[in-house]
Formats: sequence, C-alpha cells, structure tokens
Amino acid sequence: MNPGTVEILGYQVTNAGLDGSVEHVMASLQRHTRPLVMACLNPHSVVTAAGNSRFRTALDHADILLPDGIGIVLAGRVLGHQVNERVAGFEFFERLCERTNEIGDIGHFFLGSTHPVLERVRERIARDYPRLRFAGCYSPPFKAEFSVEDNQMMIDAVNSAAPDVLWVGMTAPKQEMWIRDNVGSLNVPFVGAIGAVFDFYSGNKSRAPKWVRSAGMEWLPRLLREPKRLFRRNFVSTPLFLAMLAKALYRRKSN
Repeated sequence: MNPGTVEILGYQVTNAGLDGSVEHVMASLQRHTRPLVMACLNPHSVVTAAGNSRFRTALDHADILLPDGIGIVLAGRVLGHQVNERVAGFEFFERLCERTNEIGDIGHFFLGSTHPVLERVRERIARDYPRLRFAGCYSPPFKAEFSVEDNQMMIDAVNSAAPDVLWVGMTAPKQEMWIRDNVGSLNVPFVGAIGAVFDFYSGNKSRAPKWVRSAGMEWLPRLLREPKRLFRRNFVSTPLFLAMLAKALYRRKSN
C-alpha cells in the first residue's frame, strides 16, 4: 500500500509526512519484494526535469517522492492541497537509520561521494546507530557519464554486500537517472536518492541551524557558502518554478 499523494505540477508527491514515509519503507523491508525507490522533489528539480526527459521519468517512477523544499509545500497549498509537512532528505535518512537501528542487523550501503567522506560516514554510523549494519560503500568515478563497466562495478559492489537499504548520493539528476536505469539489476529492497546528505552527515559540510531550516530558509546559508555552484538553482530555477506555478494556478482557476 503506497502512502497518500497529492499532485503538484504534474508530480505525485508523497503526503504521508516523515513518519508515514519511513514506515512505508519499513514495511517494504519486511516483504523483500522489488526495490522501493525514494527521491526528493524541490523547485530546482521540477525546472531541471522540464528540460530532461530521463530525469522526469525517474521522478515519475519514484515510489516515494518527498516534498523536499519549502517551495513544493507552498506550491501544493497554493494549488489547494494540504501538504502535511516538508520532508528533507536528511531527516528521512536519519529517521530510517533510527528505525532500522531499533530492529538491528539491517544492512545499509552507501554509493557516491569520495572515499574520505564515506569513511567518516562509516565511523559516525558506528557511533550513532550501533545496531545498524554498515554493509559497505563505494565511491564511483567522477565523470559526467558512467561507462557500462562503471555501472557493472557499482551494481556488483551493491549486490555482493547484500544490503537491505541502498543510499545513493551523487547529486541530482545524476543519482535519480542512475537508479532508474539500474534498479532492475539491484537486489535490494529499498533505494534512496539523497544528494548531499553524505557530505552533511560526515561533517564535510555543515547544515543550517534548526531554526533556519524550520523557517524554510536552509537554502540561504548554502547559497552564501557556495554562490557559484548554487546561483542557477536560486536565481534561475526559482523564477522559472514560480512561472510554472502561476501557469498551473491560472489553468486551475480557468477550469
């Protein structure tokens, strides 16, 4: 049974909140059926997917599509939906780690980032969630497109570790497209695309204070730290997202 969803700009966004979304994954871990896929939706990904059909398809096929961004929550409300809460990828990651740690011996595999970051993730996982099984990790080559050999090495690394949970942190849209292209070859009950979470959890990058996150302003400290990398996300994608929202609202009122 899938968690409830609301349609926002053509996407079926999960509206079960943090706990409901995590419990849906916990149920899938018990069934061990096909891989359940989680992805995050924010204004930048909506705009990017409008010009990238592979990314759009990946988001459309996610079983859990988190409203990861205050813009998505507000857009849902503007369009007449009561979106329960913003669910950031980081909070989802922590809560699922907490729940699996309660049960014990549930394996997590970490795919993405660099070897030093992954080693710090492994060390912190051991401290924070001692009953969680660190099944393994793999740092893929940093390149725009993976070769057939690259993909096979990643798939083999995951499958040989036999994890229950696979976290993919390669940044969007690369991670979502990789999951969509290869999920049929992965022997794992759950796959989550979580972007920069490895960097934040390892301490390689710092998150904004909780009060800033609660106010929906987490993007601002990140922009100030990395203005060149995040300029397009905030000053190009945001206006385009608002234009898409205005168009959808106009259509809704016209019908």
